Amino acid sequence: MNTPSTVGTEPKMTRVFERYLTVWVGLCIVGGILLGKVAPGLAGALDGLAIRVNGAPVVSVPIAVCLFFMMYPIMVKIDFASVVRAGKSGKPVFLTLFVNWCVKPFTMYAIALFFLGFAFRGLIGTDAVDLVKMPFGLDLPVGARHGAGVVTLHEGVKMLQVPLWRSYLAGCILLGIAPCTAMVLVWGSLARGNDGLTLVMVAINSLTMLVLYGVLGGFLLGVGRLPVPWQALLLSIAIYVALPLGAGYFSRRWIISTKGEAWFNQKFLHVLTPITIIALLTTLVLLFSFKGAVILANPLIILWIAVPLFIQTNLIFGLGYGLARLLKLRYEDAAPAAMIGASNHFEVAIATATMLFGLSSGAALATVVGVLIEVPVMLMLVRICLRTQHWFAHRGTVHV
Repeated sequence: MNTPSTVGTEPKMTRVFERYLTVWVGLCIVGGILLGKVAPGLAGALDGLAIRVNGAPVVSVPIAVCLFFMMYPIMVKIDFASVVRAGKSGKPVFLTLFVNWCVKPFTMYAIALFFLGFAFRGLIGTDAVDLVKMPFGLDLPVGARHGAGVVTLHEGVKMLQVPLWRSYLAGCILLGIAPCTAMVLVWGSLARGNDGLTLVMVAINSLTMLVLYGVLGGFLLGVGRLPVPWQALLLSIAIYVALPLGAGYFSRRWIISTKGEAWFNQKFLHVLTPITIIALLTTLVLLFSFKGAVILANPLIILWIAVPLFIQTNLIFGLGYGLARLLKLRYEDAAPAAMIGASNHFEVAIATATMLFGLSSGAALATVVGVLIEVPVMLMLVRICLRTQHWFAHRGTVHV
């Protein structure tokens, strides 16, 4: 449902994209998988272009470029005076903090444990095992037990042999404790949310992650205090958020001072808006081309892992969206408040899984599945938001 203020001015490409959302997503997924199959060398080379921290890929350069072009059109639209005003909005910020840190990690653990540890355990393999890195600082003899694992020697290196389903569970946990701090700006913008408020919530969640990520992760993984990937967190936030934010802020000031605000709104933004959509679709193609071989080689494993992640995403979105309605938030605030918890900071989750368990571990594979379902599922939720705007008040509307 379009609001009257956006119907006439919205670029035609944006309207067509939203109307045929499912078609575009499906084509991009199929196209990406085919590209990975037809040109595995190209996909592999692009996937290998990454900035690494302690051997773990933290920032994919091609994805970072796409994300910049997704984020910049959003950042440059933001009047930063609105960010200051949004920072005074207590209810949406409290809501997202409550859902992200008091609910989401524990529902992810429970849902993943039920499906991977019980419902799908026979399908995964009751006796299937995974070899993961030994925990940091641990030096046990071969044959010793540690938690649910047994120390074994693999190619001359001590590894921990654990049930495969537990390795997948660990990857899901790492996704559950990493709320999105970048892509949610795209989802909020596509849903016509309050970009200023979204930016405030991204900043608060980034700071909260630095404090709670290790504590909650260590508790749920049962490894004591999880080593916090400080470098990975800070680097990803700097590249995915700070870079497009700085570019948007300074270019906005420069364009308005030289060309005027009317030219900026009527000419510049009109041309710029479709770039977010093009970059989003390109990102989807790249993500599935990078992991096309993994999907084709393990289609059922991907499905078993995707089921709890899909349920968790929709559950957290529904909880946040429902609470936003109970709190009588405006739609522009409710949409991003619900989405920031539903989406995940998969870059940090992948980096952490790789550093803790190894690149070939089941935990790392589970975080990759999180990447694969992130974009199509969040686009589906954007569409739900747009169709339910009438449930909420809008900017300028006052509840009686």
